[in-house]
Amino acid sequence: MLMPRPDAQELQRRRELAFLVLAGLFLGTMGMLNILGLTRFLQLGQIGSWPVVVAVGALPYPVTFLCTDLISEIWGEHRANQLVWVGLLLNGWIVLVLWLGGVLPGLPGAPDQAFFAVQRLAFGAVVASMAAYMAAQFTDVRLFHFWKRRTGGRALWLRNNGSTLVSQLVDTSAVVLISHYGAHVLPVRPELPVLPQLGSYIASGYLFKAVAALLDTLPFYLLTAWLRRWLMVPGAGAELEGEQLPLR
Repeated sequence: MLMPRPDAQELQRRRELAFLVLAGLFLGTMGMLNILGLTRFLQLGQIGSWPVVVAVGALPYPVTFLCTDLISEIWGEHRANQLVWVGLLLNGWIVLVLWLGGVLPGLPGAPDQAFFAVQRLAFGAVVASMAAYMAAQFTDVRLFHFWKRRTGGRALWLRNNGSTLVSQLVDTSAVVLISHYGAHVLPVRPELPVLPQLGSYIASGYLFKAVAALLDTLPFYLLTAWLRRWLMVPGAGAELEGEQLPLR
């Protein structure tokens, strides 16, 4: 049974709601991972003698690439880049609030050790993530649309996985290197050689993110198909960017 076609006002409401949900999930996840950041490291397993270690802030990060890929696919490159810039402003807002919380006078006698511990780690994480975020997210959006143009809107799996796998490597390498050399908040053991430890952190983080990227292929397909039907964006690779709604 065919569903009745929504009028222009209802269709616009749907499209705004869907974009708001994806943008909110993206920005909320960014804020959460920047606060959690490097406050704890998790060992998710072991491959031989090599422990798979991931910062707790990395756990929700793959969701951000799913959101930008969905927005790139349905709304287009321009809207995806707008969201990336808003995410950068969010990072700056977090830094400002943490800085103000540290410089304003505290209540005498009130415990504040927890705040300053989180502030110190979050500052290191945000500084690293801001640089990595810009490089990785813009790489993801650019590669996504590169493959989309080259395949004529087909091979959805290629632009989803190809763009995310490359951008996640950029992100992981930048976060680890900046966290160590710039912010000095990475738990590196001084009695051991530094480069193998950094390589282990990069490999562990990338392995986790690469597996997450491959696992989101099915959700990406299902969500793309559903959004195209619900938002009435038919055709392989068709986008809402520049589309005019009918006046009916």
